[in-house]
Amino acid sequence: MDDTVSASVDVKVSTTDGGDDGGSGRLTPIGDWSPPACWYAPKWTAQEAAQSRLDGLVDLSPQHDAGNAESMKDKYINGEHGAFNVDKNDEGYWWGAYKDPDRLGDSAAMQCNEMPFWVDTGDEPPTDIENTITPEILAQLAYKEIRIPEGTATLQPADDRQVVNLPTWVSLDQATFHPVSATASVEVLGITATTTARPTGIHIDPGTDDALTYPESGECPLGDDGTIGQKRPTGAEGPPPCGVQYLRSSEATGPYPFQATVTWQVSWTGTNNPQPADLPPGTFGTPQEVTVNEIQSVVR
Repeated sequence: MDDTVSASVDVKVSTTDGGDDGGSGRLTPIGDWSPPACWYAPKWTAQEAAQSRLDGLVDLSPQHDAGNAESMKDKYINGEHGAFNVDKNDEGYWWGAYKDPDRLGDSAAMQCNEMPFWVDTGDEPPTDIENTITPEILAQLAYKEIRIPEGTATLQPADDRQVVNLPTWVSLDQATFHPVSATASVEVLGITATTTARPTGIHIDPGTDDALTYPESGECPLGDDGTIGQKRPTGAEGPPPCGVQYLRSSEATGPYPFQATVTWQVSWTGTNNPQPADLPPGTFGTPQEVTVNEIQSVVR
């Protein structure tokens, strides 16, 4: 076995479909936070540990370090329940370190450097070892696996029909931007956690300084009816509640890289935690090119 999440006794994650339009991406957490780069969880039964010597982690060669070899023997070989606790094969697991396969070179992934340790079924892991798997850590691992739909904002007029000084209404399609979730579990421990992300608003970036945003902050919150932004009603005039107004043609620069970045509120529920608990919010946005034309007037 390796030290990624592909071990036979490991963290399993399932997700809801975040890609109704065929594409999806990951949330970027707001602030200085990220899911754990490594953690400890059940990794070997006693028999598996004995057969593999904990995947070669137990080195009894005295020529390398005689003192360490004796210490290894005392911990893993000479126990009262047989080598690697084989007499307790159905009564617990050897726990080991797992690493996020996307962060193997991250210094944070190197912090789980404890040698494998035994935990009886029903007992808590040692309290002096950080990042032993819990429902909360499962929720954080599930956060990373959430897939956000890559739908783009609806612009009215459309992104290829923009005109200088014409207010543009911006809205999100509720069928695309809906709550999405991921569930992580450790079956042998009977623990699970579901992390859910819900869209709460968008930040409008016109892609140029030569533009106005509505509201001025560019932040469009979730409406009382659950919508973000608003489609332009027939005959509507004036600035939209959520939108943009370009002040200069894109002819000289090429299309503007407009982006509506969606903010997602994130929470989790799980074993011994039935009420939603907050995790850091995240953002995700898909850029879209906007061509702005200049209407030429004819003076007679």
